[in-house]
Amino acid sequence: MLVKKVHYHQKSKLLDIFFENDFHTTLSAEFLRVYSPSAEVRGHGPNTAKLVTNKKAVSISKINPVGHYAVRLVFDDGHNSGLYSWQYLHQLATTQETLWQQYLDKLSSSKATREPLINIKMV
Repeated sequence: MLVKKVHYHQKSKLLDIFFENDFHTTLSAEFLRVYSPSAEVRGHGPNTAKLVTNKKAVSISKINPVGHYAVRLVFDDGHNSGLYSWQYLHQLATTQETLWQQYLDKLSSSKATREPLINIKMV
């Protein structure tokens, strides 16, 4: 599964991904940050994943291509250690609804929130 175009919308914080087989998806910066493929988020073994909270306002500040197989997303909260392979992005796209509900359920059971720790407004 190869990607032919990636387009980030800064205002809406949405990333459009166009695959070569004409499959197109849109993923939010928050969703991508919460499901970062980095070891910092996913952990180093079974049941070691970290619940990422307070990322509702996160945005992508930079997108770096990595060869012909992935991108490194740099988020405005400083996170930049995950490589999003085309395969992983496709997996996120096809399971987005289920993954998002799982995330919301984990937040609820942990009494955590998506809301930023500090509300900052830029005009």
